[in-house]
Amino acid sequence: MPSVMHAIKIHQVGGPEALTLDTNVPLPQPGPGEVQFQVAATGVNFIETYQRTGAYKATMPFIPGSEAAGTVAVVGDGVTTLKVGDRIATASATGTYAQYATAPANRIIKLPESIDLETASSVLFQGMTAHYLTHSSYVLKKGQTALIHAAAGGTGRVLVQVAKLLGATVIGTVSSDAKAQIAKEAGADYTINYTTTPDFDVEVKKLTGGQGVHVVYDSVGKPTFDKSLKSLRICGHVILFGQAGGAVPPIDPHTLMAGSFSITRPMLAHHIIEDEDFKWRSTDVLNWIQQGKVKIHIAAKFSLSKAGDAHNAIQSRDNAGKILLLPQVD
Repeated sequence: MPSVMHAIKIHQVGGPEALTLDTNVPLPQPGPGEVQFQVAATGVNFIETYQRTGAYKATMPFIPGSEAAGTVAVVGDGVTTLKVGDRIATASATGTYAQYATAPANRIIKLPESIDLETASSVLFQGMTAHYLTHSSYVLKKGQTALIHAAAGGTGRVLVQVAKLLGATVIGTVSSDAKAQIAKEAGADYTINYTTTPDFDVEVKKLTGGQGVHVVYDSVGKPTFDKSLKSLRICGHVILFGQAGGAVPPIDPHTLMAGSFSITRPMLAHHIIEDEDFKWRSTDVLNWIQQGKVKIHIAAKFSLSKAGDAHNAIQSRDNAGKILLLPQVD
């Protein structure tokens, strides 16, 4: 085993150019209850763009990334559930923009042979996000209607499929006709192109007979939030789980009196803080993949040395799937 590795480090906040390649990084060593694993592929997620720009604070310098799949290389003290050579996936690792990373053993799931490592690196973060959004933040039920923003994006595409599994009617917003087709293929019952129909709330009310939706899943933030509220039925809920379009400004709680609305701003980490919650969500997600009930689309793959391009891709309005980083260097 090598003693050093290639990894991406962020030394100061900035644009994609802040993702710098270091070819002489000591391998991370697992602490008690942790394992070190060789990374086969890393899932790129929006949270890393927030850390890179300083929207989410992080101690510099650091190696970004938390979602990956690979093979266990070293087992830390006290770990009995995993062994060297196990194929694993996690969304709770430290520093996966690298050739090796560490993760708590109780936030790792062993993979069945039927799921390849690249697929596994693509599914846990977005799959468990879709799980907690529909099973915990708002328990979506058969016959209810959900509005899902960015319905053709990586998380949106999975969320549409999970909502349909639960028997909901789905209205998806998208930024182009091509993405509308992607959302429909994922299962959306209706799509709204907010580029040509900026007042999507008006269209939502038309589609729901004037009532509005039970829940809005909003990962966009500032550009959509006000109209997300206007899209709700009485006692409806907005689940704000991202800010791809910018942070939502503070609001006056009295605004919610218009329909006894409620808002929540959840995070995945809080919904897998208990071991049984992680096991529940990760097992459900892998079962959906194995059974073909949820399909993951890998939009693009980049080498470590092209990490900046990966961030450009995930932030592009043309992106319609999962972005991966592979551990080799061009």
